[in-house]
Amino acid sequence: MLPEILREIPVARALESWDPSAIVDGATALGEAVLYIAPEKIRDVCRQLRTEHGFARLGGITGVDWYPASPRFEIVYFLHSIGNNERLRLKCRVAEGQELDSVTGVWRAANWYEREIYDLFGITFRGHPDLRRIMLPEDWEGHPLRKDYPVHGHRYSYKDE
Repeated sequence: MLPEILREIPVARALESWDPSAIVDGATALGEAVLYIAPEKIRDVCRQLRTEHGFARLGGITGVDWYPASPRFEIVYFLHSIGNNERLRLKCRVAEGQELDSVTGVWRAANWYEREIYDLFGITFRGHPDLRRIMLPEDWEGHPLRKDYPVHGHRYSYKDE
């Protein structure tokens, strides 16, 4: 059920009528709609938003670690419809070890964003064409933007002298 605050936003109403189970929550922030999408629906929702609602530009994707909360992670998609002059944020909450479908088939620009999230948070994107580290060496241990990552990294060991 669409939150009352989003009923005034046409794209939110359209998504709800297209697939009532796609939106699990929502809000508005800074004058923009924020839709929480069921993780298993993210690729289909993105495709629908691009083809039917003009969100042709993916401005970015990022991750947030809410450790120790569960689900631990939140993936945030920043969408822009240039023709409608409209911005939209999508969020997916994912648990540790849970995969999320890649949206590289919807926007090619998602490729490097998803690789960055994989590298720094350890979240895997199912169906990604080249999911490997992009910022850190392949042999790097861990994912440094996780809140439980050691402040000085795993590679350092300090000994009392």
